Amino acid sequence: MRRNISGWKDSVLLLSSIGISSIGNFIYIVAINIIVYQLTGSATAVAGLWIIGPLTNILTKLWTGSFIDYRSKRKVMQVTYIIRGIFICLIPFAPNMVVIYGILVVLSVANAFFNPASTTYVAILVPKEKRKRFNSILSFAVSGAFIIGPAIGGSLILLTSVEITLWLNALFFVISAILLLFLPEKENIDKKTIPKLNVSQVRQDFTVVRKFMSDNKYVSFIYLGFVLVMIFSFAMDAQEVVFTQKVIGLSEFEYSLLISITGIGSVIGAILLSIFSNKFSLRYMISIGLIMMTIGYVIYSFSWSFSSIVVGFVILGFFNVILNAGIMTFYQNNVPVEVMGRVTSIYQLIQSALQVIFILAIGITADLVSLRITIVTMALVMLIASLIFSISVLKRDKESYYREDDFEKDLKVK
Repeated sequence: MRRNISGWKDSVLLLSSIGISSIGNFIYIVAINIIVYQLTGSATAVAGLWIIGPLTNILTKLWTGSFIDYRSKRKVMQVTYIIRGIFICLIPFAPNMVVIYGILVVLSVANAFFNPASTTYVAILVPKEKRKRFNSILSFAVSGAFIIGPAIGGSLILLTSVEITLWLNALFFVISAILLLFLPEKENIDKKTIPKLNVSQVRQDFTVVRKFMSDNKYVSFIYLGFVLVMIFSFAMDAQEVVFTQKVIGLSEFEYSLLISITGIGSVIGAILLSIFSNKFSLRYMISIGLIMMTIGYVIYSFSWSFSSIVVGFVILGFFNVILNAGIMTFYQNNVPVEVMGRVTSIYQLIQSALQVIFILAIGITADLVSLRITIVTMALVMLIASLIFSISVLKRDKESYYREDDFEKDLKVK
């Protein structure tokens, strides 16, 4: 028992670091939306916040993987935490929207480095047999942050001000960086062997990624297929406020309550998954999670009242955490850590490019027809795509990609 608890010590520290930074992310989102709206009074300026991340990713993901794979993932995570803390502190001093958007670009660049680095560091630190449970608990932490973060942000803004809230928000990232100091450096990196980050090196790394995708077609197909299906959800989420308030007719209070209920559904799903993750296979976590989440979007698209949309959002939130834990474990189990940073960056580059295209497409389509028809069409197409995708996941001849032999041996020993 003691050995089991000791084996989880590093994992708990990493979970705490990512969980605290996730709370910080949600506090920041609340505060920055308020600041941008106060400065401009423009819904378009607020909507622009959705575009900054994907656009920044398109520009940075070309070379972030080349930087990350040759350096300490733990240190990259620490630096991104510190950068986010510093620049969030600077937001209240920004004199105009140009400077604010410039700061947001820096924060997005930091995130572009953090995501591949953290994904890879989890694969390095957490043994294969523990990854599914780790990712399940991580889903719980992020889902909890989804509820706690906005609540803390809203309370701090009411008790103090938006500016003070942002300064306090920076502490969350400082604490996350400090926690990483207590985690082991698992990589033996010789600084003399680190290649220079130039165009030639980036091209060479692209070749490495292309070879990986060619040699591992099924892994690439599953992950890119997952990204493509999830693009529909991202595009629908971008129109969520307009759809719920203008089409369905929810008040601002009802919309806020809806988001809280969705978060509660996610937390419940994450708690159950954390406890019973050993009972679920990766294949069923991915396939059932995706299909049920998509059904939640379909119910949402056809909703006509607060109660009907709550049903869709609870289903959506509950199964989303199961899907994310499953796909992340599959990814970490099938992509070598030596190239994971580069592969993750290229996959996320593709994802960001598709996000921008879909967001623009749904906006134009909604103007030409109606938002209701647009959302319903996207939800139904997403459902068909998820069914086709799930068939590929459940194929018997691909079962080896989802096996967790080491974990099952542990179960027999215990």
